[in-house]
Amino acid sequence: MRRFLTTYLAAIATASSLAFAQQQPTNTVSQDQVIRVDVDLVNILFNVKTKKGELIPNLEKSSFTLREDGKEQTIKAFSRETDLPITLGLLIDISASQERLIDTERDAATQFFSNVIRPKDQAFLISFGKDTELLQDFTNSPRQLIAGLKDLKGDGQPPRIGRSPVPVNTGPIPDYGTAKGTLLYDAIYLAATEKLKDQVGRKALILITDGGDQGSTYTIKQAIEKAQKSDAIIFSIFYVDRAAYGGMGLSFGGGDEGGLKKISEETGGHCFSVSRQHPLSEIFKEIQEELRNQYSIGYTPTNANRDGSFRKIEIKTDNSDYHVQARAGYYATKNDEQ
Repeated sequence: MRRFLTTYLAAIATASSLAFAQQQPTNTVSQDQVIRVDVDLVNILFNVKTKKGELIPNLEKSSFTLREDGKEQTIKAFSRETDLPITLGLLIDISASQERLIDTERDAATQFFSNVIRPKDQAFLISFGKDTELLQDFTNSPRQLIAGLKDLKGDGQPPRIGRSPVPVNTGPIPDYGTAKGTLLYDAIYLAATEKLKDQVGRKALILITDGGDQGSTYTIKQAIEKAQKSDAIIFSIFYVDRAAYGGMGLSFGGGDEGGLKKISEETGGHCFSVSRQHPLSEIFKEIQEELRNQYSIGYTPTNANRDGSFRKIEIKTDNSDYHVQARAGYYATKNDEQ
């Protein structure tokens, strides 16, 4: 079934697993390439930029210092990652406010997949609006991904109020008063949990949306937490059809750019904004450059407790004019609890 999770209850954790019940191939990546919190080692992927946003790709290990919860850590592993396999999910908003942008999104994403996906990479494609639909499961074939993009189509209807079918014998449970319009946070949560959690290597999600969420079961905090636990970097593309909001501009409604910035910054990604001077096609090129020009730092935390707490990470360079783009931290859970 390609249609999944129309509505569901957050309290029932098995709902998402049932909705994404599909075979997922495992990337063949050696153990030294795994980007995750290991038993002894924490690995962090990040970019370094100038104040103008230009990437700095040639720094050495000695250029960096790292702190966890304010305490300096010893960097044990360091590398510049330009060729490590990528597991990538593209999540596209097809709600009513985005319908007239879909053709542009399809064209730009087609070029992106053609340029960025290599034989050792994996990618999948999800659309979200009132429903969340997997248009293409894991593949390393740009042709299959592009074919999935052809299935993109708008919801065609305004938000609805409905009932949530749940996988219990008591049948549907009323969900009165909850408008189902743009399930952005649910799409992130489920992509991170069901598609990326067990994958290895570099992992990223790309969102194309105006940032407005309406009707999600999960909150922005829960979506960010799941992305962090799956080690997924999120690149957000803030794309608004002003006419869909009465032509009044962004200050009178038109999504939530601030929410997208929060999602991206806390997972080590970046939030881009589409404009006439900064078209979607150029933004995809910039994301491609960021994905291919990352650093990796590995360290053994001085705090070895696996108590489930969130550990804040701060990476700095010896040049005050440089900015490190890294996730805010990680959850110190046991490997089987990720």
